[in-house]
Amino acid sequence: MTDQPTPKKQRWGDVLKMLIFLGIGFFFIYWFLIKLEAEQKAAIWQAFIDADYLWVIVCMLCCLFSHFVRALRWRLLFHPIGQVPSVNHTFGSVVIAYMGNLAFPRAGEVMRCATLVTSDKIPIEKSLGTVVTERIIDMLAFIVIILIGLLAMYGSVKDWLYDTLSTKFSSLPNMAMIVGTLTVLAIVAFVLYKMFWKRLLHIGIFRKIDQLVHGMVDGVRSIFHLGTRNTVWFIIYSIVIYLLYIIGGLIIFQAFEQTSSLGLSAAFVVYLFGSVGMTFSQGGIGVYPVLVQLALDIYGIPMEVGTACGWLLWGSQQAIVIAVGAAYMIYFSLKKNKTK
Repeated sequence: MTDQPTPKKQRWGDVLKMLIFLGIGFFFIYWFLIKLEAEQKAAIWQAFIDADYLWVIVCMLCCLFSHFVRALRWRLLFHPIGQVPSVNHTFGSVVIAYMGNLAFPRAGEVMRCATLVTSDKIPIEKSLGTVVTERIIDMLAFIVIILIGLLAMYGSVKDWLYDTLSTKFSSLPNMAMIVGTLTVLAIVAFVLYKMFWKRLLHIGIFRKIDQLVHGMVDGVRSIFHLGTRNTVWFIIYSIVIYLLYIIGGLIIFQAFEQTSSLGLSAAFVVYLFGSVGMTFSQGGIGVYPVLVQLALDIYGIPMEVGTACGWLLWGSQQAIVIAVGAAYMIYFSLKKNKTK
């Protein structure tokens, strides 16, 4: 029987993860700055000065509204357990969760459940179950969005890929080859799964994969147990959340003259690149703006403007989360003291 990590070891593990992810972020900032000439740094700073910050404020409000819709969606998952918190409390908990995740990996998920213990007397194990379901749905939704994005943007990005990779590859596969290859790989994977999977379950990593897959299936099934009306709203809220993420990029484009003509497809590409950046460093620091600049390079946006756009898009999201999250932490603290 394997030993479970003690709380002390778990805390040190979380601290180590935080330091690693922060280190990656600061490395990217250093790596990016060290390559810049003095003129380029001055041009980036000038791009910040010339930006229309009214659009930055609108972007912040769009980000906040996406968190509000997420709170509405999360609230639906409480209906089967018969303990439905108020919209105000779920919204505050969601914003606190995003703020907490800036400090420690996954800390926000525990924080948002803990606030509901104070505000609505919902046991933390029950709310954690809804968070797990929500995260599974988000993971599946993001995978679908990435696949759609890769197919949708391949045509417009192909020329950029040729220019970037021309020194290594003489040609790139067309769409038919990509779809065909993915289809063959999927069939092979399914056949291997049927033939060998049960024999591999005694190996730890395969057992965890099996548990993850079953957890995803159970998570998807659970949303169909909410009742027809709530299931429909859950799907609508999910679509709106991701649309707002993309629209946030479209809004920030308006802050710069050079990006103001970019459309929804460019915002979609920026969202995909930025989302990858959020997984590589703590809160996306350093990596997110670099990848946004890389995405904008596809559309011929100067590096200086793309960099400023990436930092403003990332910074506006974090600023509104910290401001509103801190306010809600005070609110829940006062509510706790009042209850006592």
